Amino acid sequence: MTLVINRPPVNAFSIGLLAELKAILDSLTERPDVHVVVIRAEGRGFCAGGDVKEVEELEGFQGILGQTAGSTGSIAVARCAVPVICAVHGYCIGVGVLIVGLADIILAAPQTRFVLAEIDNGATAGGVQALKLMPEKRARLAMMTAQPVYAEELLSYGTIASIAPAEELAAAASALAETIAAKHPQSMRRLKKSLNGVTGVEELETRYRSEISYTYELNLMGIASEGRSSFIEGTRGSYMKAGKT
Repeated sequence: MTLVINRPPVNAFSIGLLAELKAILDSLTERPDVHVVVIRAEGRGFCAGGDVKEVEELEGFQGILGQTAGSTGSIAVARCAVPVICAVHGYCIGVGVLIVGLADIILAAPQTRFVLAEIDNGATAGGVQALKLMPEKRARLAMMTAQPVYAEELLSYGTIASIAPAEELAAAASALAETIAAKHPQSMRRLKKSLNGVTGVEELETRYRSEISYTYELNLMGIASEGRSSFIEGTRGSYMKAGKT
């Protein structure tokens, strides 16, 4: 199964889109015909994070509650019954990193930027997934500065399997998926459960909810809304622009 993110102009995830992704991944428990999932995107980048405009437009705390529930739903990637491959290009921001960080295998285009920009948007979450991508001290630096971590650096940690030109990324992901899909499907599903058990996947939601509690505090204090408004107005860094490694 190939899932393609295509929500112009920047592939920001709405609350509905996050819920849809979770529902699809959860449903694969009852889909023996699906052996592997590939998640990729069209457009300039993989994901620009959560839709902060939607969060601000919804009344009361509906926006942040919906967005954080959807972000928690990113754990469905790890719990998915079959292997999940993410093919990432351009930029991968916020909830995009949460999704990719919990994939089984990651491929990326050169100079792809992974950004945990929560600090600029009144949020505190992402550490659970960031620690799946990079060492602890590097994750602290990435989250405290909201500066990009490039695919080439993640490749050096072994968390990205390989780098391929953007125009070849989909084909590379499909070829890898075919290799995995050729394995015995019931054995593969049990292998994923086994790996989830030894890597503590079942603990992820508890740890992520602990992170989210501080995001809720920032929302109650009004600080989170200030951050989102600044982001919408463009007074905070543009994470979708390419830079240097």
